[in-house]
Amino acid sequence: MRPPGRLGVPTAPPALPLLLLLLPLLVPLLGVPRGVGAGPGAPAELRVRVRLPDGQVTEESLQADSDADSISLELRKPDGTLVSFTADFKKDVKIFRALILGELEKGQSQFQALCFVTRLQHNEIIPSEAMAKLRQKNPRAVRQAEEVRGLEHLHMDVAVNFSHGGLLSPHLRNVCAEAVDTIYTRQEDAQFWLEQGVDSSVFEALPQASEQVRLPRCGQVGDGGKPCVCHYGLSLAWYPCVLKYCHSRDRPAPYKCGIRSCQKNYSFDFYVPQRQLCLWDEDP
Repeated sequence: MRPPGRLGVPTAPPALPLLLLLLPLLVPLLGVPRGVGAGPGAPAELRVRVRLPDGQVTEESLQADSDADSISLELRKPDGTLVSFTADFKKDVKIFRALILGELEKGQSQFQALCFVTRLQHNEIIPSEAMAKLRQKNPRAVRQAEEVRGLEHLHMDVAVNFSHGGLLSPHLRNVCAEAVDTIYTRQEDAQFWLEQGVDSSVFEALPQASEQVRLPRCGQVGDGGKPCVCHYGLSLAWYPCVLKYCHSRDRPAPYKCGIRSCQKNYSFDFYVPQRQLCLWDEDP
């Protein structure tokens, strides 16, 4: 016969209350399965295998944050260089970063970082909200861009002050943390951002274009301590550049039904006070 008041309800094991108390402490230690607890605006990541212009294959990571209205892309080149691209739609800013491995046997540092900041045109890449919804049916497939966009040559004639870079884009201080003294932009882009209300303390003058014209290319300079004009080229091998729209008899208006992928190459020229800061640039 059961004691009065129990009504057949089983008693909880003595350890269960203790476990419930410890659960909030255990979750950070054990981790949460991927996808659990992610809010609707949490960054979404997609990893794809892409074919580089030289034919080699690498993995590319694409992240979209619809709350911050930003997109980031990152890939590692066969020579070990880590290339990243960040699009900040809220601030009309795009940031290219390259972490270039040094040749230690030649006395070079472990790596050198470069950041190039330019104005983002909103037709360059699909919106962050659309990027966050991208999925792939076959993760092992190797992606190759459907469209190769023309080479863009950019002369970077203004420096960006890292300490005040957050005023230009909140992403800059994180993306360019290793490139404190090597963040470059263009005069025309700086002028656009100044007109949008960005503080002038963000930008610092470099030698005028007329002076830089008289400087030799770094590949032609033998003295590692002399100033010169450095060149660096990078490629975004695969990225979603345009939304595709389809038509249907059942729908009165076109609807989104996919993406078009692009490849684009960039060429940057910029001033360096010493040739040794541009050791990759060899005279062809």
